[in-house]
Amino acid sequence: MRSDIIHKITKLEDIEIGTRYKVQLRIPFNYGWIERVKVSFFTFDRRNAYPMQHIKNENDYAYFEVTVDLETQAIYHYYFSFEANRNFQYAKKKNITGDTSITDEECWKLSVGFDAPDWAKGAVMYHIFVDRYRKSKDKKMEQMPNRTIHQNWYEPPVLGPDENGLWNVDFYGGDLKGIEETIKYLKSLFVTIIYLSPIMRSQSNHRYDTADYEKVDPYAGNNDWLKSLCDVAHRHGMKVILDGVFNHTGNDSKYFNEYGTFDTLGAYQSTESPYYNFYKRIWNQGKRDFSFWWGMKNLPECDGNSPEWRNYILGEGGIIDQWFALGIDGLRLDVADELTDSFIEGINQAVKRNKPDGLIIGEVWKNPMRMNRTYISSGKGMHSVMNYLLADSLIRYYKHTDIWKLESCIKEILSEYPDPTIQTLMNFTSTHDISRAIEIMGCNVFQQYGEWAWNLLPDKDNIEWVKNHHMTSTEYKYGKKMLKSYVFALTFLPGILDVFYGDEIGMKGIGNLANRAPYTWKYRDKDLLKFFRSMGKIRKYYTFLKTADMEKININAEQFMFERIGENKKVLVIVSRTHHESKVILPEEYQEAKLIAKIKGSDKELLSPYGAVAVLK
Repeated sequence: MRSDIIHKITKLEDIEIGTRYKVQLRIPFNYGWIERVKVSFFTFDRRNAYPMQHIKNENDYAYFEVTVDLETQAIYHYYFSFEANRNFQYAKKKNITGDTSITDEECWKLSVGFDAPDWAKGAVMYHIFVDRYRKSKDKKMEQMPNRTIHQNWYEPPVLGPDENGLWNVDFYGGDLKGIEETIKYLKSLFVTIIYLSPIMRSQSNHRYDTADYEKVDPYAGNNDWLKSLCDVAHRHGMKVILDGVFNHTGNDSKYFNEYGTFDTLGAYQSTESPYYNFYKRIWNQGKRDFSFWWGMKNLPECDGNSPEWRNYILGEGGIIDQWFALGIDGLRLDVADELTDSFIEGINQAVKRNKPDGLIIGEVWKNPMRMNRTYISSGKGMHSVMNYLLADSLIRYYKHTDIWKLESCIKEILSEYPDPTIQTLMNFTSTHDISRAIEIMGCNVFQQYGEWAWNLLPDKDNIEWVKNHHMTSTEYKYGKKMLKSYVFALTFLPGILDVFYGDEIGMKGIGNLANRAPYTWKYRDKDLLKFFRSMGKIRKYYTFLKTADMEKININAEQFMFERIGENKKVLVIVSRTHHESKVILPEEYQEAKLIAKIKGSDKELLSPYGAVAVLK
């Protein structure tokens, strides 16, 4: 909007439905005779226009205001309209026009009764796959049924089924004490959030098939170890979040108990089981049967509408209360888009009951605002999501010069997401579900298995290929250059910078089994580690990046240029996606700006291959 038209929204009080605000607008006389002034607030399913009353004229300006009651909602878009000398005008974020339509991108945004924890905004997160990160000193592992134990930390993981046809049952013994022993290492990366993969007793090494929500898996430690880790992390200024797997359990669990492993009456064994109503049931070939996640018989689905299940997880003294009592600070929700909106809102209530500033991030692979769901938009569910949308777009840009995809992704996020969500998006280097970023970037093998082959779920068609794949030194060097450029961009983009364990030292792995190899403590790329530390330092030092706005400046076949704009500072970031040098053309206002970060070989005039610079004004 032109600087001579200024608006202000002031919170007056919380009310039963949400919040009451005073909206004020100032319009100069030189527009002519002003009348029919309105402010319009809209969400994805409704739009309300509020006539504004003329309050006074002062210093060649007309002043208008209105008091509005807005329901709790993660995001409202809003704009102003008025008639000037009988000409209709839209007053929008950047201009005033007489257009007959208005888009989300042109509007301001307001979150009502919704915010994300300040400690999570712009944080540095370290994602640990617990069994594969670090085994504590002198730990002994007792043999358990249907599990194999690696005797050497540096043995490769089992890719595919073992000799008994079992998947994901080879364990290294990475545990919570092992993580605690590396707190100083995490501190050197400027980590402020430790995100742990599931740690409760389960059937598999990934532990997404829970056997007992109340007890840490013996190979990961015990409940006291979790409390100790949280205490130590807190003393070092770090938070701890856990993976919450509430869509399904394992079939070999005390709740389902298909094999009679536990001394409980499981749902599989009897309709009289106290856990029978935990599970979702469907009609299958003319009879009622349990529902299984994606048809996998080891993962019976839980019923998010079941009072018994809801009370066990969400109720007073339930699982979420028990976990928070051990000191955790938030949850990452597995397959969040398969949980009901009501169940997620129940999780929100349980988290707030324990920690008013607890964080909830959901595993969602698409734009969460376009899924006909309310788990963010209601303002009563999750705070944010894993940013697969951005990762996909950035990797497409680096690999295939897909400018349109990256432009449209940034437009979607900035215009459709609430600001607190944008500030806490989980912008990851890699995850446990996709190939390592250095592999994706360094190897030209992914199209043979479909779009990106991010998952490369091992099956009979590709498992042998995955087993025999080895990244060459040339591919590694190329992938490393591209990875640095990618991470540089993530460092300056809004959201959480999330490092998947081992990405900072150049760990490799194609597919979602090889990517979970043990952390190679003896073999680390020290140059890459130094680079990651420098990026973490940027996040720590330039605190305005936590909540600064973003503007896309230009995306072309060679460079991605964007701004982060705070109240008193702003930074221009330019990253290269090409294998050759490219010239830097700084906007005039940045000609004398200070260079605050770069990739080796780059400066304010020239970017090295896959180089980058950031300049502060």
